[in-house]
Amino acid sequence: MNVLIIDDEPLALKVLESHLKKIPYVDKILSSTEVLEGYDLIEHENIQLICLDLQMPDMTGFQFMRLLQGKAMVIITTAHQEFALEGYEHDVIDYLLKPVSFERLLTATRKALSLLQLQKNLSPPPLVPAPVQSPDFIFIKSSHRLQKVALQDILFIEGGKDYATVYTPDQKLLTLTSLTKIIENLPANRFVRVHKSYIVSLEKITSIERQRIFIEKHIIPVSDSYKDSFMQQIREL
Repeated sequence: MNVLIIDDEPLALKVLESHLKKIPYVDKILSSTEVLEGYDLIEHENIQLICLDLQMPDMTGFQFMRLLQGKAMVIITTAHQEFALEGYEHDVIDYLLKPVSFERLLTATRKALSLLQLQKNLSPPPLVPAPVQSPDFIFIKSSHRLQKVALQDILFIEGGKDYATVYTPDQKLLTLTSLTKIIENLPANRFVRVHKSYIVSLEKITSIERQRIFIEKHIIPVSDSYKDSFMQQIREL
């Protein structure tokens, strides 16, 4: 828990700092003798709790709390007992009279810690974005048109110098696209490159013998440069 002390009395600051240093769940202690400087610290230092004096030169503690708008919890530390009722109307954690004893400050900070933990437990869990669903099809440019091809229909893809042929059970689609560009649009868990000239659908493989893949009536070679990565993917299925 990060704590900020705002008090225009240097001695009061030293006393509170000394007490807070003894409290194990206080992580950071900052202090200021000016309310406006204190407000700037709250904006930039992730302050959870403020020990606030009521009688300040430029602004009273109550005016400061209205400016604060609940950005941090407040423990009032003051020599004026007569403002206690108004203090609790501002929903402060505690109202401590100076000189502040360690025991009273410890009790007050425990209240703040309990409230902070309760707020964390009641906070809704962070939103987790829904996984992006990959499309189950690709578009192939063939014969001056874009042909939609379902991924489940692709047996394998054969590449030539400046073209590729997509094989399905019913047809062959010729496209002026490289295998490198095609495989960028295919899910890696379903399609794998096994040769500089071939991409195969893992789910369509009937059998594998030495460095040959059998898909229906087709035989696809596996080159030495792709053999190890292909077999590793097969073992992970």
